[in-house]
Amino acid sequence: MAGIYIHIPFCKSRCIYCDFYSTTLSRDYMVLYAQALEREMCLRKLYIECTRVHSLYIGGGTPSLLPTEVLTNIFAAIGRHFSLVPGAEVTIEANPDDVTPDWLKGLSHTPVNRISMGAQTFNDSLLKLLGRRHNAQQIADAVQACKEAGITNISLDLIYGLPGQTFEDWQHDVQLALSLGIKHLSAYALSIEPGTPLDTSPYKRELEGAQYEELSRRMYNYLMSTTKQAGFLHYEISNFALPGFHSRHNSSYWQGIPYLGLGAGAHSYDGHRERRANLPDIKAYINATEDVPHETEELSDEDLYNEFIMTRLRTSKGIPLNELPEEDCQYCLSLAKPHMRNKLLCVQDDHLCLTKEGIFTSNDIISDLLKVDFN
Repeated sequence: MAGIYIHIPFCKSRCIYCDFYSTTLSRDYMVLYAQALEREMCLRKLYIECTRVHSLYIGGGTPSLLPTEVLTNIFAAIGRHFSLVPGAEVTIEANPDDVTPDWLKGLSHTPVNRISMGAQTFNDSLLKLLGRRHNAQQIADAVQACKEAGITNISLDLIYGLPGQTFEDWQHDVQLALSLGIKHLSAYALSIEPGTPLDTSPYKRELEGAQYEELSRRMYNYLMSTTKQAGFLHYEISNFALPGFHSRHNSSYWQGIPYLGLGAGAHSYDGHRERRANLPDIKAYINATEDVPHETEELSDEDLYNEFIMTRLRTSKGIPLNELPEEDCQYCLSLAKPHMRNKLLCVQDDHLCLTKEGIFTSNDIISDLLKVDFN
């Protein structure tokens, strides 16, 4: 079985840190976009060699901006071209201030059973700085409204290491998020992406240097210990869930499971060697009469090894050594030895895993295990 990702690139405004493809085009484009999505479904439904889908994720952008009738039309199109298996995980991303009784009523006529909400922080001043359009109270209200509507599988996103954010601010964010009775928490260190407003802001200098790194480390340590005490499993570097509530869709990315990406800027993987990226151009996407503008990449053996290392080592289970060819396994273990001596990596049940200390330098460790072509 496979997964489907649908990219909804509409936003009311842009957050200062975001580098995902989005646009502030009018509502009229949403109707045209939904029609274009079904055209792409018709063309590409056999891409993943299976129309039975175990996970569906509608991300963005801000999918919760879609009018009810547009969202309903998208799900109707999905039903015409694909079959969701019983118990399929169906997630939609939402901004807290969009989660109204009317929106939830419209959602009740769809197969959505999981909501991922971009909270980011419960500090109103920091929310304003980030360019978010909700406030802290709206996050709590939105979570409660979802529960009352019968959707209890709720995930919140938080960001740490924000400009001016104190350790006490972060403690408050984590404690309040967990107190809402959510099932899943994603937490990310703020990163400065090229071309974003944050990249040229006066805050950039504050977000660099040893003092900032040490604060971020303390925040992450607190996150790990507090979620563990609350019964959450730390199943991927940035993701924590109560037992049975890990994101099945995102986990498929880390396990090399094929997925079909639909929409402008969406990515796909056929489960073998091909990756495909739709170009991030909504007007070209809507106006396409045949296949939408895209680029493809054929993965080499070296690419496949590197992706295997990068994705598996991010998870708590680590790299399943018995799934690597013997030569690749020996190569990987030889490069891992220095990190194992420093207690940053360990082998458990034939899996090469990051230790708690190793998580803090995971990017460097992963880089050290890759095959690099210097030619």
